Formats: sequence, structure tokens, C-alpha cells
Amino acid sequence: MKAQELGIKIGVFKPGKRNKITDVKGVKVGHVTLIKGKGKLIPGKGPVRTGVTAILPHEGNIYKEKVLAGAFVMNGYSKPVGLIQLWELGTIETPIILTNTLSIGTAVEGLLDYILEENEDIGVTTGSVNPLVLECNDSYLNDIRGRHVKREHVVEAIKRADEDFEEGAVGAGTGMSAFEFKGGIGSASRIVEIEGKKYTVGALVLSNFGRREDLTIAGVPVGLELKNWPGRGGEGKGSIIMIIATDAPLTGRQLNRVAKRAIVGLARTGGYAYNGSGDIAVAFSTANRIKHYEKEVIEIKALPDSVISPLFKATAEAVEEAIINSLLEARTMDGRDNHVRYALPKEELLRIMRRYGRLEE
Repeated sequence: MKAQELGIKIGVFKPGKRNKITDVKGVKVGHVTLIKGKGKLIPGKGPVRTGVTAILPHEGNIYKEKVLAGAFVMNGYSKPVGLIQLWELGTIETPIILTNTLSIGTAVEGLLDYILEENEDIGVTTGSVNPLVLECNDSYLNDIRGRHVKREHVVEAIKRADEDFEEGAVGAGTGMSAFEFKGGIGSASRIVEIEGKKYTVGALVLSNFGRREDLTIAGVPVGLELKNWPGRGGEGKGSIIMIIATDAPLTGRQLNRVAKRAIVGLARTGGYAYNGSGDIAVAFSTANRIKHYEKEVIEIKALPDSVISPLFKATAEAVEEAIINSLLEARTMDGRDNHVRYALPKEELLRIMRRYGRLEE
């Protein structure tokens, strides 16, 4: 169950129908989850606890109809592909792929397989493509050296993309840890009203960061209360990828600003961007589409900066809850060398939240 369902209220804005990034119309998410073997690590052979997650900004040909985007790097201990062109042109032109650190190259190849099959003109009548792939390191549970993610898994994740999708220990989140509990994929959304019109902000995170004692939920020091709960291990430095989608009309410059506000949500959960952490946020808007072959003057609709503060706040709220949901939706999982990441204990959590007066019964 997610935070809202448990009576844990985060922020002031209401969530969308699904309380997921796919509340932004047209956005879809797909996973491929790879789980195989158990026990002692045999490099290259297992155990396998990894996967791929694909986020599609819209249902059409993303290369031919790009969306405006921005990004922010809080701490750059990370290996993203595609951010430089995103910043330069302010657009996204492929699905967004999330996976583990050593599968970045394979994920790029798989994404290119998909895009090239969909666009026969690339390399013939038009130039190149900018694949967008981001990662976290799942080696605490996964045989990361084995590079078990294959090109076909990336294509499959894209083709599986839907409005309804699982959260927790699935897809790219299969082997991830958060606050020394089981982490992974989490999502949330918020509805805001600006000048009489409603807009949706959705977030999806790949959580793989944090020391146990840092965990904070709705202002409550849950990690300190659960510091002796079993399953501790690893340095807790980790990483997180935060994807923000909105249907509000914004420019690439404004979306860079939105991406920065994801860090507010991260900080509220106890994220401190430790030295070895890769903390990256990517934000995109579905309101404008940039046609690849457009040669006429492009008209872009955008809200004025003076009215977009509610979007900043909604972004922080959605990211904050998405991180907590990544914990709540995950299940206990063992992995390499019998490492175990326990799911956040819900009954203990509810007891703690109730004691601090932060549970809506």
C-alpha cells in the first residue's frame, strides 16, 4: 500500500486518480524484471536481481514529436547518457530508460534498436538520435558484473509500457536499496490549479540511497526509530533518479527549474547527496510537441514564471511521496551472498506515525 492509503499525508495538494506519473495524460511506464538464483555471488552468473524500466512521455513517435524537457544534477556521481543534448536543445526524443550502472551501454543499444526500427530515416535522410538512459548501482543484491540486462529487455520494457504499472522491487528497482531497506520504483502525482486551470504533476523515482537513521516520513524521524531493525549493511551513499512529468505548458528553461525542485522532496525524506551519490532529476512537459522536420516558426505555449510556484511545490510533494512509496511498495528480497533488504515494516511504521500524531486514521 502507498502512503496515502495508509493515512500518511504528505503535502497539501491532492493526488491524481492513480497517484502515479501516468496521471499525466499520455505518459506510460513499463518494466522488465530479472530475478534468478540465490546464495553466494558467482561473478557473471548470479544471483540476478535487476531489470529495466521505461518511461514514455507520450504514446506517439517520440523522435518525430519531441517533448520539452530540463534536468538538474544535485550530485554527479553517476553515468547518465543523453543529458548534454537535453540541456542544449531542451527536448527529449526517446523513451527514458532506467537500469543498473553496468548495463548503461546495453540499455543504449536496446533503446537504439527500438528507435531505429521505428524511424527508418535516421542515418539516411536525418542525422542522429539522443538516447536518454539513467542508472543506479544495484550491486548489493545483484551480480552487476554479469550484465544480465540484454538489448531485448529494453525493447520489451518499452513495449510493455502502460498507464498502470507496478511499484517497488520491479524493473530497474528490482535490486535497489533505500535507507538500508528495500527500495526501487515509486511514483506519485499532484493536481494544482493555476489561474483557474488544473494541471497534473507526476513523479517516478528509482530510489537507491540513504542511511537508515536519515529516513524521514512526513517529518517523523522514522529511520532513527527503526535504526536497529535487521538488514543493515552497505554505506548508504547510493543514488536516486527522479523523473517529473507535467501537462502544464512550460519551456525547457522552466523545466530545468522544475527539476531543481525535486531535490526539495528528496531532502524532506532524508536525502543528503553524500559523496558517492548520483542524484539526478529530469522534468518534461507534454503540453508542447516539437516536430523533428519542422522548418516553420515554432509556437510554444508557456505559463509565465510569475504563476508557476505551485508547480514547484507540487513537484517537491510528488517526489517526496514517490520516494516513500518506493519503500512501501517494495517487498523483502534476498540477493548475492545472502544479503537481505527487508521491506519497510508497515505495522511498526504506523505505530511510529501514530505516536508522533502524523497518521490520519
